[in-house]
Amino acid sequence: MIRKKIILTLIGATLGAVGGYMYYYLIGCRGGSCPITSNPYISTIYGLVIGSLILNMFNGSKTDSGK
Repeated sequence: MIRKKIILTLIGATLGAVGGYMYYYLIGCRGGSCPITSNPYISTIYGLVIGSLILNMFNGSKTDSGK
């Protein structure tokens, strides 16, 4: 169970990092007025965090609700 959670989080982080960099490369602003998308490092880290959080949502543990 723990292994599945770690693997899903790592996959989400990897996909998010790639997505963050691709967003910077394809769409990001070049002028520097956009704090997240004007820097490739910040954009990649932001994507990494968001990707890991999104896939981590699907790791919900099933608990007994008192029944």
